[in-house]
Amino acid sequence: MVLVIFVRVKSRGLGLKCPVQKNKTISNRISILSNPIEYLKGVGPLRADILKKEAGIYTFYDLLQYFPFRHIDRTQITPISKIDQKTDYVQVKGKITSVEILGEKHGKRLVATLYDGTSELELVWFQGINWIQKTLHMGSSYLVFGKAGFYMNTPQITHPEIELLTEENKYAKNFLEPVYPGTEKLKARGMGGRQMGNLTLTLLKLLSEKEIPENIPENILGKFRLVKRYEAFNNIHFPSTISDYENAVKRLKFEELFLSQFRMGLLRFKRHTFSKGLVFSKVGNYFNEFYQNHLPFELTGAQKRVLKEIRKDIGSGKQMNRLLQGDVGSGKTMVALMAMLIAADNGFQSCFMAPTEILARQHFESLKTMLHNIPLKIGILTGSSTPKEKREVLNATKEGEIAILTGTHALIEDAVQFKDLGLAIVDEQHRFGVAQRAKLWDKNDVNPHILVMTATPIPRTLALTAYGDLDYSIMDEMPPGRIPITTVHRMEYARPQVMDFIKTEITKGRQAYIIYPLIEESAKLDFENLMKGYEEVKAYFPEPKYYISMVHGRQKSGQKQTNMNRFVKGDTQIMVSTTVVEVGVNVPNASVMVIESAEKFGLPQLHQLRGRVGRGNEKSYCILSTKVKLSADAKQRLKIMCETNDGFKIAEKDLEIRGPGDIEGTRQSGLLNFKLANIIEDWKILEAARAAAEKVLEEDPDLSKDENHCLKEFLQIQKGKTAWSKIS
Repeated sequence: MVLVIFVRVKSRGLGLKCPVQKNKTISNRISILSNPIEYLKGVGPLRADILKKEAGIYTFYDLLQYFPFRHIDRTQITPISKIDQKTDYVQVKGKITSVEILGEKHGKRLVATLYDGTSELELVWFQGINWIQKTLHMGSSYLVFGKAGFYMNTPQITHPEIELLTEENKYAKNFLEPVYPGTEKLKARGMGGRQMGNLTLTLLKLLSEKEIPENIPENILGKFRLVKRYEAFNNIHFPSTISDYENAVKRLKFEELFLSQFRMGLLRFKRHTFSKGLVFSKVGNYFNEFYQNHLPFELTGAQKRVLKEIRKDIGSGKQMNRLLQGDVGSGKTMVALMAMLIAADNGFQSCFMAPTEILARQHFESLKTMLHNIPLKIGILTGSSTPKEKREVLNATKEGEIAILTGTHALIEDAVQFKDLGLAIVDEQHRFGVAQRAKLWDKNDVNPHILVMTATPIPRTLALTAYGDLDYSIMDEMPPGRIPITTVHRMEYARPQVMDFIKTEITKGRQAYIIYPLIEESAKLDFENLMKGYEEVKAYFPEPKYYISMVHGRQKSGQKQTNMNRFVKGDTQIMVSTTVVEVGVNVPNASVMVIESAEKFGLPQLHQLRGRVGRGNEKSYCILSTKVKLSADAKQRLKIMCETNDGFKIAEKDLEIRGPGDIEGTRQSGLLNFKLANIIEDWKILEAARAAAEKVLEEDPDLSKDENHCLKEFLQIQKGKTAWSKIS
């Protein structure tokens, strides 16, 4: 049986230049692999142009990294008599004994008979009949490859690969034949799978180990039984056996993951070693008074652990740069507050930056409430602050009177000056760009400590690859007494029952959200659906018995704010909205969330929206309303939402369904552009690569040992060629 082997690859080349040997200056070490692709025999300017446009192949190295997505085994020639119902792909050779055109119109086909001395095989074509007929010669011998089948008990191959038998090809190949990803434009220019294979073979004949030097230390290769880099590149294209191919893939996946983990580990090591930070040396009266006498509830184990991690950072003399991730409602704000109290105990100011005005205001009110017995001044600065308010806050902040300043992106404006900013907290970090966050650094001569928070749980494998250069803490525990949200899926025909249920909850004194999608590609249609939905809701809930707030992106900021505030204060019982409420509204009295057209939302968004309810002491519900006909993916997403409230489980499932490329913030980071490695499927290799990278960093951070010289050389050549993400 002939085997066909598949592997998922990304076809875009990386454009890296390969390092060469030791004891030569870098300028003299530019490898043949840096040559433009047009200089490879068989390419030329015209083909080079299409290779660049269609496959991202600019250099010899890009071609080397243009990996096949499957291999076919043409290492043996099978006698026709041995073909049976179990035979899959097969290679045979023999003479053409007959050629004829059968059938008419749509049933018209070309049928040739191939005889190899043991039996006969039919070759059948339904397309390109006239051209193929001209190429076939009675009595000539051919090498034939294709998928075997049977018709009327006669073996046949439909649309086979066929070539005239010559001295060069009369024997089976001694390697598995690669099949490369391609496009119609590539094929039209004579750059199909076979031609790409020929070009790659031409390239490999030019290369020796000198052009593909090792970049992983020998001891690591031995420990994980990895083949040499030169061998891996040869065998991923033209392996002799399946085992050779698998070993090549394993080696190159490990290389991708090891290098990414080492680079990020190096960033982290340099920050820990060389960055200068403010020292918060003590925990004083503000913290202790709040902790001992005013803490509204017992801290969870996760909150206590994270506080210890933060205290260690801010007392080390190095700048803290920590990502705090936790599920909706896990108590991140309380941790942030207590970190700010430690800053105040040490004579430093803090700022708390939120992505929306209403969320900033809610943080402000929440902090004021919790700290009403603590003699610390809290300020707020937003886009809607009056000129007088703004002047007062700016002066008080500059003089050091305000200990904690909350606000939106207004905090990063040049006009905002602190007397001594020691801690900057950024809530919902994915809503702020790197450049925006970096402006916080300039608010003090010595960079303040940075704590960024996200309510979008990040799977471990993604955290290791996308945020591996940061220290990160996980809040994986919910405060005691929090009642799990009940999530159900209802079809659109059940809307009357859903509305009746909302009425029941309102009768109990509760409030409800009704959310409509608003997707850029269909914004006009979605807006029409929102307005139609609003009218339907008004019909179910007429004034004056019920009052409804409506919020959407087309409203002016002031109107939007007013409508939100009415709902927050309880003046309206229902909020009809687009996803603007995903971040920024905290209404403990809201017990029902209805998400219309829930099939249009991704898992993280559904989970974020659901987190708007269940914030009080009452039982809460999330109702996912959809049309009747759903895709398999949509059914899967809805099933997951109904099965669990655990954001980390949901994030893992989302990663499995969508892959890392679509996860918030990672697409732009450049961190997940692996050509072979898949952080979901290859998590064991990722863990091993991370452990190996950390061991090298621990034992030889400057790579001065001889055994790590190859890695040092490679990184020197690569310096500055890959963009690595930093939170701030």
